[in-house]
Amino acid sequence: MDAIPESWPTDEEQRRKPIVPLFPLPNVWLFPGAILPLQIFESRYKQMIEDCLDGPGRIVMGTVVQGAEDDLSGSPPCYPIAGLGEIGRHERLPDGRFHIFLVGLARVQIEEVDSGRLYRQVRVHRLDEIQADRGTSVELDEKLREAISVRTEDLPEIPDGLSIGRLADILLLRTPLPHPVLNGLYGELDVAARARSALAEHARRPMLDDETEPQADDDSMPDLPDDAGRTDGDG
Repeated sequence: MDAIPESWPTDEEQRRKPIVPLFPLPNVWLFPGAILPLQIFESRYKQMIEDCLDGPGRIVMGTVVQGAEDDLSGSPPCYPIAGLGEIGRHERLPDGRFHIFLVGLARVQIEEVDSGRLYRQVRVHRLDEIQADRGTSVELDEKLREAISVRTEDLPEIPDGLSIGRLADILLLRTPLPHPVLNGLYGELDVAARARSALAEHARRPMLDDETEPQADDDSMPDLPDDAGRTDGDG
């Protein structure tokens, strides 16, 4: 068995820009470190999961461009910045469906390529973040943690050592944002700018009594539910 790399991608993978299956969904962004439950039942995506389980298990979660949601049964356009994920856990059901948990690995730039399979495939290039200096990180760390605690009931202790980029992503997942705003912030690679924007959106959007849960969990792998909350498109 090959050694597990310390990070993705390895130098070799980065040079050759691997080709990965594309799973397009509307209004879903896979953040690094987040865990997204999915129910897979459409034939092409069942084939995708079968192929992934025989390989590295990696999938690109592509966010469908706003306005193209009605084309899910075809090949809807996706934004060029997407989330690379890895299947962290799966369950194969007797009727052929799958329940999976997709764990976010990295933001990637995608370029669609020809696919000989039922599902679409993309070439991926990892996008490196622009890190903040130490003073800025210390300043934003406290503000982000406070904002996350306001947005989260029964908050477990946030681990020390999380980057401000990761904290900003957690806050974004817990703040109800319009599609264009969230997509713009998802693609912001300057972590200080993303953190400040997340704090600004948090400040201008007061908590609502019926505010929904975030689109994806983070930091821990939950028990597999009887029916995962996200599904693929109708086929």
